Amino acid sequence: MGAHRRKCDWCGSGTPIVRDMEPVNPGYQYWCEECARALIIKGDPIETYRELEGEPIYGRLLDEHCTLKRFYSFATA
Repeated sequence: MGAHRRKCDWCGSGTPIVRDMEPVNPGYQYWCEECARALIIKGDPIETYRELEGEPIYGRLLDEHCTLKRFYSFATA
């Protein structure tokens, strides 16, 4: 399945913007913007991730909504 046809693993409808590179549950690797934002606000952000759209959308979400002082890793190819 191509990346353009993949859907968010959580909601099943959004277009993924980020991939969790070390998921606790392998069934939830791809996250749309709304679900990724909800994870951050809940206090359970993705720590090792890869941006999928070529823009740092998830990085901006972390900057805007994350109050925890943790280290996050942007995974490269």
